Amino acid sequence: MNTRRLWFVLALVMAVSFTVLGLMGREIHRQAPPIPTRVVDASGQVLLTKADIETGQLAWQSMGGQQVGSIWGHGGYVAPDWSADQVHREATALLDIWARRDFKAAYDALSPERQAALRERLKREIRTNTYDAKTGVVTVSGDRAQAMRQVRGHYETLLGSDPALEALREQYAIANGAVKDPTRRTAIAAFYWWTGWAASTNRPGEVISYTANWPHEALIGNTPTAPTIVWSVASVILLIFAVGALAFWHARTKSEDHLVAPDKDPLAAMKPTPSMKATGKYFLTVIGLFLLQVGLGAVTAHYSVEGHAFFGVPISDIIPYAVTRTWHTQLAIFWIATAWLATGLYVAPMISGHEPKGQKLGVDLLWVALVVVVLGSMAGEWLGVQQVFDLNANWWFGHQGWEYVDLGRFWQILLFVGLMKWLVLVGRALWPALKAPSESKPVLWILFLSTIAIGLFYGAGFMWGKHTHISMVEYWRWWVVHLWVEGFFEVFATAVISLLMVKLGLVRAKSANGAVLFGTIVFLFGGVLGTAHHWYFAGTPVSVIAIGSVFSALEVVPLALIGAEAFETFRHTRAAPWVATYRWPILFFVAVSFWNLLGAGVFGFMINPPISLYYIQGLNTTATHGHAALFGVYGMLGIGLLLFCFRGLARREAWDDRLLAATFWMLNGGLAMMLFLSLLPVGVIQAIASIEHGLWFARSPAVIHSPLVQVLVWMRVPGDVVFAGGAFTLAIFAAKLLVGARRRAIGKAASPVAAE
Repeated sequence: MNTRRLWFVLALVMAVSFTVLGLMGREIHRQAPPIPTRVVDASGQVLLTKADIETGQLAWQSMGGQQVGSIWGHGGYVAPDWSADQVHREATALLDIWARRDFKAAYDALSPERQAALRERLKREIRTNTYDAKTGVVTVSGDRAQAMRQVRGHYETLLGSDPALEALREQYAIANGAVKDPTRRTAIAAFYWWTGWAASTNRPGEVISYTANWPHEALIGNTPTAPTIVWSVASVILLIFAVGALAFWHARTKSEDHLVAPDKDPLAAMKPTPSMKATGKYFLTVIGLFLLQVGLGAVTAHYSVEGHAFFGVPISDIIPYAVTRTWHTQLAIFWIATAWLATGLYVAPMISGHEPKGQKLGVDLLWVALVVVVLGSMAGEWLGVQQVFDLNANWWFGHQGWEYVDLGRFWQILLFVGLMKWLVLVGRALWPALKAPSESKPVLWILFLSTIAIGLFYGAGFMWGKHTHISMVEYWRWWVVHLWVEGFFEVFATAVISLLMVKLGLVRAKSANGAVLFGTIVFLFGGVLGTAHHWYFAGTPVSVIAIGSVFSALEVVPLALIGAEAFETFRHTRAAPWVATYRWPILFFVAVSFWNLLGAGVFGFMINPPISLYYIQGLNTTATHGHAALFGVYGMLGIGLLLFCFRGLARREAWDDRLLAATFWMLNGGLAMMLFLSLLPVGVIQAIASIEHGLWFARSPAVIHSPLVQVLVWMRVPGDVVFAGGAFTLAIFAAKLLVGARRRAIGKAASPVAAE
């Protein structure tokens, strides 16, 4: 395979993809739903202002933002999607106002004919865009103003402590007195109204809303648009064609003779450098954060049954759902990223054979900085949700309210500085290998370039401010979540694994070069522009649906051959007797392939086509994909890398394959039970409810707290218990290694490398 040609193709793919991504950002900014300067009724009375909406967004962020329900489908799953809830409540309030005035009866008591007439009137009322671009004013009728006041009163009461809505707050897992300041509650209601207005009012000169008629709401005629359907069909057709083309290419590609493994472990004589040894505390930190995340996950899941308590113990005033879910999702990113960052610090000196001056000190200081960011950001998020900060201080030190980027801007800056430090540490250790002649030079450069990308692309999180339009926040937020976490980290991990296999003599350097370069091209070709599938209904133009649907389908294409990749990875465990010492790290890499196919491929494509996401965005189908892909792929990969590095740091007598076997099967089995016994069935039930009645209903207590769904929520417990068992056996395994390291430190151990 001609690597020079592949480098050219990779450069072309990156240049074109990011150019298109930039143009999409410009169009999203240009066509985002306007924020009116004022909303007035027919008499000119001001109902709310732009300042109310912007303050409401900040206040919503301070209470947990996307961790407490969702906006435009992005966020948590227990509380409602506030946009859909606002639209439905306002629509039903307006229908009832008309029914009682015109027919002296509630809307539900009217004949079907009269109901149909009122619904047609409602569509004209809600969908007609009265925004004046010159003055920035939205004018509503007196009846609609009355409906708006009713809905505003509901939200003001819900977010306070009024006993009248305590039962509903518990069903939503919203703590009593979640927002203590009444002016903040009023502002949040204004923000909810604006998100609902954008989701239900037609774009100027068009017959679709700013959110492409999302969410599904039959009362106002919010139904799928033609582009939503057409581009969904196109994405499926393209997927079938691309998978066939890839299979044809794979069939005609010559396979090289199987490489004969060395007689002995090539790394057996390796002596870890001081900086490599210093990464041990990173991996122990990874396990600690993982255990904490698992515990918080159990509490968070239980909140969907008891919204204010944990098995009868009232805890929501101290650690409410908004906090536990924040910490649960954020810790997932922290421990997985820490495992990968530590691997980079460990592998760079191993590959180059060079230990830069002061490298150990840099590694130690970076670990301290990491601990400060983790603990500091968690404390800030708790204080923010408890409404300790004012809105400005909360944005800097508290809870930003954006899922996966929840930490305050101050902590975000510190994390970015830490990533820059990591980039320098890895780069300076790797640089001698990049300059020296090597058969693995292409993979080394991929590793180095992905290291740079990991360091820099987190900076996309600084592209929004306190008052940035939510459409643009979503644009940049998914640069962090999709491109940083799912994109360049995966390229980095692929390069690291390939280099490790080459170092062990299990893969030819030439084969690794071609495979990594080709895999990077195929992955990024769909992956960069595939980011757009997160923006379908975030106040974006139709072009986003077209591009996102096509390229997110292409993201799935490389997974068609994942079975062959998994088999090749598994075959390495039988290459030679000594390879058995790496059996469990390699099997975790095999698990990555399995979950990549199921979690990222099957469950990912289940929700990615526009017509699919139109109905199931923000339901437990998304959580099914999220758990299977985030832990199944990235978590398993992090643990596999952790174990690989432990092989070079651990005493031979301390290594316990039985504990690793238990860890492997309990983590994989527990995750499968969690998905198939609970998350997926609940998601299917919600999907049916969404298709039949609307998203507001699928996220309502009538569905979420229905007897069947509650049974399915409890069915998650067995999987959680098994999964937690795997986390604890991993911790016990690490503890045995730590004890072994202490014995070695006092002279009772002879070798830093594990036995064959």
